[in-house]
Amino acid sequence: MVRDIPEEERPREKLIAYGASVLSNAELLAVLLRTGTREHSVLRLAEQVLARYQGLGLTGIIRMSAAELAELPGLGPAKAATVLAAVELGRRLSMAAAKVEVVHGPEDVAHFAMPRFRFEQKEHFAVLLLNTKNHILAMPEISIGSLTASVVHPREVFEAAVRYSAASVILLHNHPSGDPAPSKEDIAVTERLRKAGQVMDIPVLDHIIIGNNRFVSLKEKGMLN
Repeated sequence: MVRDIPEEERPREKLIAYGASVLSNAELLAVLLRTGTREHSVLRLAEQVLARYQGLGLTGIIRMSAAELAELPGLGPAKAATVLAAVELGRRLSMAAAKVEVVHGPEDVAHFAMPRFRFEQKEHFAVLLLNTKNHILAMPEISIGSLTASVVHPREVFEAAVRYSAASVILLHNHPSGDPAPSKEDIAVTERLRKAGQVMDIPVLDHIIIGNNRFVSLKEKGMLN
């Protein structure tokens, strides 16, 4: 049990004495969980949570719902809420750190959007709205779900562009599998929206697909005619 560990080696005491960076993932999670059970120390409990998705590490926690976490022995709704709140704070900090104001190429778009979309469990389609100097105006979400022409309609995309007085747009969405390779549906939706942009005189500059720390630019792939 944690009480049997020398005080200077206990997760919370180590964090206070040396800083959070010296703690392992299990120790950081143990600080959030605070207490264990009669059968398992809080450290053992943290290890069991991390082992839920072996091979994914911390990414596995991001993929868990509150209900799924709460079902793990020794957690419950309160501890599950604490863990997911910490995960969300980390995600928001990553988004705040991704400071991109002007888009020079696909890498800038990926850097800006990756923290927001890389761990989502469903496909999220958004549109990056730019002014005449390629400054980012906004990144509103248009739809959630499998990417099809029926889900992503030009009306919603260009309504957002008009609302923000955007000069051009960049389409983007994530692949929950982590593989950003474009599908036939991705290409078909891109072409439909590109043609709509021509009619609206709001050009579609690119379509970026976000994977797990990877991305694909349809323009770079020659798929944006």
